[in-house]
Amino acid sequence: MALTHRVTLLNGALFATMVAVLGAAGLVRSVDFRAEPGLSVVRGALAHAFENHYDETFPAKRMGVNLWAAVDYGLFREGLPGVIVGKDGWLYTDEEFKLDNDSATLVRRNLALIDWVKRELERQHVALVVAVVPAKARIYPEYLGSRQPPALRQMLYPQMISQLRASGVNTVDLREPLQDGKRRNATYLRTDTHWTPFGARLSAQAIAGQTGHVADASGNFHTIAGAPAMHRGDLFNFLPLDPWFGWMLPAPDVLTPVQTAADAKGNDLLGDTPRAQVALVGTSYSAEANWNFAGALEQALHTDVLNYARDGNGPFEPMLAYLHSADFRASPPRLVIWEVPERYMPLPQTALAAYHLPPDAWIPRVAASAATGGNPAREGGSTSHVQSNL
Repeated sequence: MALTHRVTLLNGALFATMVAVLGAAGLVRSVDFRAEPGLSVVRGALAHAFENHYDETFPAKRMGVNLWAAVDYGLFREGLPGVIVGKDGWLYTDEEFKLDNDSATLVRRNLALIDWVKRELERQHVALVVAVVPAKARIYPEYLGSRQPPALRQMLYPQMISQLRASGVNTVDLREPLQDGKRRNATYLRTDTHWTPFGARLSAQAIAGQTGHVADASGNFHTIAGAPAMHRGDLFNFLPLDPWFGWMLPAPDVLTPVQTAADAKGNDLLGDTPRAQVALVGTSYSAEANWNFAGALEQALHTDVLNYARDGNGPFEPMLAYLHSADFRASPPRLVIWEVPERYMPLPQTALAAYHLPPDAWIPRVAASAATGGNPAREGGSTSHVQSNL
């Protein structure tokens, strides 16, 4: 009780101090206002000009945001909605912790959608491998502190792997390479949602070990490392401490950029190959050049990889967009690698309505089989094709 009272008094004192400081700053900023000749007081032009000047020069908005962010971060180790503050400068996206009453249902529906995509690709004689990206909190739980993911989240990854494989989906479990690899080097960035180039390379090698026979290629690629540079992680966006309290922020990550290219001599023999045999679809883990995931796949699979991943759209919308694309219709690849972060599975996929998916796309085949008396031929839409469904 006494601690709560002290915290309340401290918050009140900070608020009063902020009001006094910002009020004084506002008065100082107002002194240098100079109105242009001819502005009308009656029509409000003078007042409008003063308001614009005040908005441009008054530090209240930025300082106020910074101050309250500093209080939340400094005293309570919290940021804006979107980030979970861990220990030792580690930050996590809160998407790895979110649940609601429909989460279990959403997981089942999203798993069913992955299975539906596999069946649609099979009709085009295209192999699918799903690479499930573990949550950062799963690979680096030691820096979480007292905040832990809920039980459904903790069981999500093994559930995904088990159910997808039971449905016949070729699924790569990336937990082991990313957990074992962190003993040698960081596999996830400390202040960013994403994996490091090293983590991406380990994942690419694991995928190639399970699916390289599908690509059946022999191209040669090399990877060049650039100079290490400071990387401002995307999770800093939820800690608005700059410029007044930027010194409180965790140190930025140091990122060594890498880039993969084909060996000209080694790939001359492949000159009669009409196009890449592998397509990559996924999220920012695949789309952003910083991680070089597509390049790592090229080197591990010994073939070009066409990258259809998109940043900021989750894993499902880029896949449906690719299936609907002229590229896919004109020349389907032999193999599609679908990078799917586990954290999206309990979340609604509201952006997919435009693709007019058939009802059976969201129904697990076990449930559909029960509803049709166990007759696979009657499981809704089994004769549909990608082009007609989208």
